[in-house]
Amino acid sequence: MYHPYFRGKQFELLTIREMAEALAQKKFVPIIEPVKESLGGLNKTLRAVCDKNGRAIAIVNPYHGAHRADASVVSDLLKDGYLEKPAISAGILLREDMTVGEAIACYDRHRTHHPVFIHYGFVYPKDLAAEIAGDMPEMTNIFVEDQDKILYRKHFEGGKRILVKDGFTSRRNADYPEVEEFSDLHVTFRDRGMDGFGDFLTVGDVYREGGGPAYAVAIHITFIDSERDDVMYIYHFVSDDQNTPTDPAGKFAQALRKLIRKLDSGTSRILETSAIKEFRDLHAKGHFPGLGYVKKLSMKHHIETLADYFD
Repeated sequence: MYHPYFRGKQFELLTIREMAEALAQKKFVPIIEPVKESLGGLNKTLRAVCDKNGRAIAIVNPYHGAHRADASVVSDLLKDGYLEKPAISAGILLREDMTVGEAIACYDRHRTHHPVFIHYGFVYPKDLAAEIAGDMPEMTNIFVEDQDKILYRKHFEGGKRILVKDGFTSRRNADYPEVEEFSDLHVTFRDRGMDGFGDFLTVGDVYREGGGPAYAVAIHITFIDSERDDVMYIYHFVSDDQNTPTDPAGKFAQALRKLIRKLDSGTSRILETSAIKEFRDLHAKGHFPGLGYVKKLSMKHHIETLADYFD
């Protein structure tokens, strides 16, 4: 049903490992695009998913990061460790510069890895659908953003179809509004003829190798508003100090105080997840765990919020 799209950075992989049991229980299937040269974290994450009887999709031809030019090591990892584990699928990323022949060649190389097509700018849907027509009933096709077009998706009606949309609008931290709409896809994916949905969590689709100096610190927290047709919204709790790149701990404390005030107001509609409880503990202790850890808690809360919605 829910397919969160992760880039394989440290805290994103940690999020999957720590949420592996919850993801498996809800049949949520993370998509992982490996971006780091070392695949140790990816391997540990895939094993954690398998240990909890979950499922995951590992992209074997990543567009971003260290393996863009040569991703053979990712294929080797699946071949060596997950060939007999149907829970782990090979994700084939179909970008605009990929031909039908290249897509089919990649598909043929990974037939034993339960391949999944991830349509992400691809421009030859009709020809590709004709090539895989015999396999279509057993296939999953995932459509990202621009492939939301009905005519494009129509070519793949014979199999399972998932729609992934980025609900997170990336800005400078200082420029975020207090609250804005995130997505209604969790409510409407079936009305769009889809079998499932996904997003880029509270990180967004914009890929950066590393974070810059934190002139402002923001905590991004999603919530579902039952009084607005269950649409998901996102709060941005931003520090008051925004003029220098110094004192990220102090700026985190400012943003965290705003989150706690909103929670304690009784009007936030934020679900009291385990991640929120950890934010409360951090506030009580006056502890700054690092910005990557804060991002991890935000992603965990997002997953827990959707898991609660589908209870």
